[in-house]
Amino acid sequence: MQLPDAVPVMTLPSATLFPQALLPLYIFEPRYRRMLTDALNTDRMFSVAMQKPGRTRETPCPIAGLGLIRVSVGHNDGTSHLILQGLTRVKLRETVQYKPYRVQRIQPLVADDKDSVTVDALIAKVHELVEQRLELAPFPSPFPAKKKTDADPHKPRCFPKKEVLNYLEQLPGADQVADLVTCALLSDALERQTILETVEIEGRLKHLIHFLMAEISRRRKDKV
Repeated sequence: MQLPDAVPVMTLPSATLFPQALLPLYIFEPRYRRMLTDALNTDRMFSVAMQKPGRTRETPCPIAGLGLIRVSVGHNDGTSHLILQGLTRVKLRETVQYKPYRVQRIQPLVADDKDSVTVDALIAKVHELVEQRLELAPFPSPFPAKKKTDADPHKPRCFPKKEVLNYLEQLPGADQVADLVTCALLSDALERQTILETVEIEGRLKHLIHFLMAEISRRRKDKV
């Protein structure tokens, strides 16, 4: 897929968009309504960046996610709901437009996902920690149940632990494992942003292991 040299940037608090992840968004600000219209009429892409902590003015973090609009539903009041699918990490470079919405040049960032003994060992540790985390609390599945039941349709379905672990085993790359587990199990925005900003796969997995161990420790203390 051909990526543009510059894209609109939506800056949001606590927002991270990872490659392959699906991010639902509600578009209501006038500038972002205009941005959405322009994106739908061109390449259907824009970037989502987390607002830099401690800044009052709009200041996107320099590493963000580039997404493709998969679905967009407009409403009579001019607002829209959409689903954005992450394509790749990008480095936000110089700003070429500020109004009516921000546009910045981008540099795609792709991990050099080479097989190595170290990466294999780190992936094994991630699998171990995911299993421990799921024993403490399951997480809701974004997918509908395979079979219809009489259960409450409003109650979220949860991934069975075995299904999660089997799915992780089938992923083709370590970078995909790291990003998926981050999206699913890390609730802290700064932790997610740290992993988003870590392109090199060994470093990314080490961050994830550290954060998962802390998350497991917190949940075990809460159970005491």
